[in-house]
Amino acid sequence: MITIDKQLQQRKNEYVFCTPKSGKSRTISPAPMVMSYLKVQRGSQIEQRLRADPLWEDSGLVFTDELGHHLAVSTVFGNFKRIAKAIGTPEARFHDIRHTYAVNAIRAGDDIKTVQETLGHFSTAFTLDVYAHVTDEMKKDSAAKMEVFMKNVLKL
Repeated sequence: MITIDKQLQQRKNEYVFCTPKSGKSRTISPAPMVMSYLKVQRGSQIEQRLRADPLWEDSGLVFTDELGHHLAVSTVFGNFKRIAKAIGTPEARFHDIRHTYAVNAIRAGDDIKTVQETLGHFSTAFTLDVYAHVTDEMKKDSAAKMEVFMKNVLKL
């Protein structure tokens, strides 16, 4: 389980921790594969800590530079854009990662309440408003599946 109870924001020339945009903390249960990647990252961070020794700043963050400091927005954004371009989606925005997660969670069959809580949305109505196009696609897929089912039953 992961608890999200703060976020790091850049304000002018400084970074500050503040409450999440929703104003409340949330606990999510990521896929085991995600937890495995996070454990690998934690191992890499321990190695960096040992190399940096007295210079290490224990920020408590999962993703840091080689001295334990938070990553600069420009570093994260620059790496994201480099990767997006490499995979053929140079127009991708960082926020698209969140949108992609939500769409795929809904398509995978997650209930809307779980998706809403994971994203930190205030209500399921808001989540449905934002991702209604996914549920419309799912309705079309459902109709197509029912068509196949009925043809099989009627032996058509």
